[in-house]
Amino acid sequence: MKEKNITLSIDLIFCVIILPLIITMVPVEKWIEKYTLFAVSLVAYMYVLYFAIRKVNFPQLFMNRRYGRMAAFILLFLGTTYLLSLFPYPESAADNSALHPHLKEHLRSQMVWFLFLVVSGFSLSVSLIFELFRQTLAKKELESQKNKAELALYKAQIDPHFLFNTLNTLYGLVIQKSEKAESAFAQFADMVQYMYTHAKDDTVAVRDEIDYIGHYIDLQSLRLNRHTKVVWECETDDDTLRIPPMLLVTFVENAFKYGASSSKDCTIRIRMEIEEGALRFTTQNGIMKKRHEKEPAVGIENCRARLELLYPGRFTLTAWEENSEYELNLTIRLK
Repeated sequence: MKEKNITLSIDLIFCVIILPLIITMVPVEKWIEKYTLFAVSLVAYMYVLYFAIRKVNFPQLFMNRRYGRMAAFILLFLGTTYLLSLFPYPESAADNSALHPHLKEHLRSQMVWFLFLVVSGFSLSVSLIFELFRQTLAKKELESQKNKAELALYKAQIDPHFLFNTLNTLYGLVIQKSEKAESAFAQFADMVQYMYTHAKDDTVAVRDEIDYIGHYIDLQSLRLNRHTKVVWECETDDDTLRIPPMLLVTFVENAFKYGASSSKDCTIRIRMEIEEGALRFTTQNGIMKKRHEKEPAVGIENCRARLELLYPGRFTLTAWEENSEYELNLTIRLK
């Protein structure tokens, strides 16, 4: 709709302002007085020429390699202009000019071709600009659809990965006949409901995501003994901000997977802070379990890929490992 309005505005400006100004560059008043039919035919042809070239859309024909059709239209316009330049003078027309009749015809012919070049050049320029504009919009739309497809793929990979690890936790509690199993299943049910309620949402409220992460931490904590301490801190100055669902839980999952121990004292620290539109998320944990070299880091890599698509140039994700300690830092400019 916006493109149509712009096109209509430019066409209106051409018809009402530009073409009348161009016509004043030739002695149209004398032509109207002495050669009325020729003058009217010339003005009408210039309007027809402008809209005909716009309708033909030469840039699109060129990109589609329709060279034969382009040549046919060019010959049609050139032929019509040539015939108009040969428009006969009425023998009865009074003319007091001292110019030789052949010279007058030559000058009139040149003016016809001058108008043809100006009008056709302007029309082609407008067509080219709008074709480039249309191609740019189409490219952006294609890129948007591609990004959405990639995001859906990454999300589809992350969700089963997360569910598998969570079910593994529940399985361990059942095997141990833990009294925490019933509470764990209730927590799991709430999380699954959240996941599939917001599965197709592009974003969710920050508060909802914070609650979701809290449920996940509570669920994981149920299977831990006294050796693993979990510290979860969260501060935000704006609960109304929105972020992609289940973006951060993978980092929490990674901390529990490699930072929890049932035989050694260890601490898992998870902190989330939102201040002035910037989100800072940190996990710190000792490395209680080494990742095998052949074991792919699917979750972390998919999160990085999602961040690249969602926040290009607006996030930093760093991780370092030193002295059996692991720390991950994520910063996102949400607005």
